[in-house]
Amino acid sequence: MKYIHLSDLHLGKRVNEYSMLEDQKYILREVIQIIERECPDGVLIAGDVYDKSMPSAEAVQLFDDFLYQLVKYQVEVFVISGNHDSPERIAFGGRLMERSGVHLSPVYDGKVTCVEMEDTFGKVYVYLLPFLKPSHVRRYFPEAEISSYTQAVQEAMAAADIDVQQRNILITHQFVTGAERSESEELSVGGSDNVEVSVFEDFDYVALGHLHGPQSVGKQTIRYCGTPLKYSFSEARHEKSVTVIELKEKGNVSVQTIPLVPRHDLRELKGTYMELTAKSFYNGTAVDDYLHITLTDEEDVPDAVGKLRVIYPNLMKLDYDNQRTRISSLVEGTELVERKNPLELFEEFYEKQNNQLMSKEQSQFCYELIRNIWEEEA
Repeated sequence: MKYIHLSDLHLGKRVNEYSMLEDQKYILREVIQIIERECPDGVLIAGDVYDKSMPSAEAVQLFDDFLYQLVKYQVEVFVISGNHDSPERIAFGGRLMERSGVHLSPVYDGKVTCVEMEDTFGKVYVYLLPFLKPSHVRRYFPEAEISSYTQAVQEAMAAADIDVQQRNILITHQFVTGAERSESEELSVGGSDNVEVSVFEDFDYVALGHLHGPQSVGKQTIRYCGTPLKYSFSEARHEKSVTVIELKEKGNVSVQTIPLVPRHDLRELKGTYMELTAKSFYNGTAVDDYLHITLTDEEDVPDAVGKLRVIYPNLMKLDYDNQRTRISSLVEGTELVERKNPLELFEEFYEKQNNQLMSKEQSQFCYELIRNIWEEEA
């Protein structure tokens, strides 16, 4: 049984105010070509189909077109909702789509949807677990102690009554402890959304979504396939791909990746204005890529953005690295580009207001309060 693993399409996303819709259309056509060559039995889409819970009409149309193309190749399609998605919108029309082989995760109601498939080696069970928070699971298991994301996922999967003698695949959208995050992903308070990798030991393959960098966690078969496109400059060095999984007999799983080549790459350039505008530098390179340019000139270049866009039309971001900016960075602190979570920000505010650090007890109380507020709002 062969599967293509995708996730975090983020359809409708804008990067530095640039719409990525045309780039997303392009990369999904490339995915379709890979599916045509690989002839998989199923496609696993592990959440964050859209970038917003209320996606644009254009984003919905693009996903509709993508599903239509997949169905034409007679593959089973499995889709779960991620933290960016509305579970209700992803689930809409699910019972009708089942007839076409498109399996959409319903809104979590205490049960985990399971789809049975079969090949010459026997049955394969595909479990669809949408993005969950502890508050989602506590609602259906009031007697269980569920105070962490690990306990929430553990309780949800325990109720699924998995037969470990069979081949089992899980599609889920969570942050697994030990995985590497990117700048474009949402950060939680003190890593409170971590799920321990041991929760997934009963599965032959875990198709993860949520993190943008392709990577395995713990072992090769617990894997984030990553985004099909680069969505921030922290991802500039990522090599985007789709993951191909092949299950033979129980315990025999192979994992490989197929590179994706975007319409426009997302890159970073650094140098003086004269260096970056020299024909010998840019001639023959992809000047229409999405760029973050860092100028090293000691003096600011007047209208640098306008001048550089004559050569690099998709310049997204411009900054300087020189003596002045380095001194400013030292004055303002070493964490200028590091995103801080709400607990860290509150601790800084407390210290400035009270001229002393918060105690461990105060930090823990604040952490619990923030977490409870987030769960209630969810």
